[in-house]
Amino acid sequence: MTQARRITVVLILLSMTVLAERTKLKPATSGPPQEDIKLGLDAARDAEKQLVLIKNPDANSYLTSLGNSLVAKAPNENKFPFTFKLVDDKSINAFALPGGPIYVHRGAIEAADNEAQIAGVIGHEVGHVILRHGMAQAKKAQLTQGIVGGLGAIFGDSTVGQIAGVAGAFAGSSILLRYSRDAESQSDLMGTQILFDSGYDPMAMAQFFDKLAKDHKGSKSEQFFSNHPIPENRVKKVNDEISKIGKVPLNPRTDTTDFQRVKKLLLAMPEPPKPTAAGASASAAPPPAPSTRMMDFQTSSIQLRHPDNWKPAVDGTKVTLTPARGVVGQGDRAYGLIIDVFKPQNVGNLDQATTQFINNLLLH
Repeated sequence: MTQARRITVVLILLSMTVLAERTKLKPATSGPPQEDIKLGLDAARDAEKQLVLIKNPDANSYLTSLGNSLVAKAPNENKFPFTFKLVDDKSINAFALPGGPIYVHRGAIEAADNEAQIAGVIGHEVGHVILRHGMAQAKKAQLTQGIVGGLGAIFGDSTVGQIAGVAGAFAGSSILLRYSRDAESQSDLMGTQILFDSGYDPMAMAQFFDKLAKDHKGSKSEQFFSNHPIPENRVKKVNDEISKIGKVPLNPRTDTTDFQRVKKLLLAMPEPPKPTAAGASASAAPPPAPSTRMMDFQTSSIQLRHPDNWKPAVDGTKVTLTPARGVVGQGDRAYGLIIDVFKPQNVGNLDQATTQFINNLLLH
């Protein structure tokens, strides 16, 4: 073997060694992937009753093309059927539902400086789907809250049928979207790998998130960080992952004319509808009548049965049960049930405790 050929072989082996060192990321839960897909489709139907989607063909075609190109570089062994939709909302946000539905707010594209940054946001959300973080959250809620039952008519008696009730109606604070910092770090790493393999600057994602994090309090990016908690040492972890994957090309992909064209298109669009107006029109219809189908609810201290179209939520000792449109304003319960524990303070008899309890109700 000649010296030149030996050098070539050594370089190939070194390259393979570097690629093999990238962080191995495993799904956060097990079970048939079809469970994620069914749960995600149900949540997506609920979401799209509340979200205003952008119908512009050019913008949607661009987002779908970009999203599919990133998925093509992701380890999608479960063959999740990804979809990408634009939300007419100026807040800087994006979210993924189990099984593949991904939504990107127009505000995220408008805030990004280049295509690599928005590709990083999408790659991060693709990571949440592939690593099954939403399904893991739903299963965790089932175990900790003791919620059983759900949409059996749709999902049968599978695990997803049992946890569908945990997810409830879609909302920005849905249990499906409440990721841990560890989950965020894992999705950062997968997003980094996807960007690198797609030819983008893999630092773009961390740089964009870091830029948002520095001034997100009270800003349009507040919603993003409400369900995407900031991992510790985010930029350092991404840098460490890049050093494992391989050397970044001297001229990685950063921007395209297509991105800038779509960004200008979105910036020129009319302001999106006010959320308060949408909420007012939605609340005009009365809540549905209680279902005749009942389901079980149990925590460590409470066990009861309730209509299956009433969705439970647990916050410490407080349990709320409300149907669709049973919540108005800023989380006020207009129709439904609240169960909580009241501990009187420094009272000598039942009358005093009752008076304190009534006063406490009046204050809330």
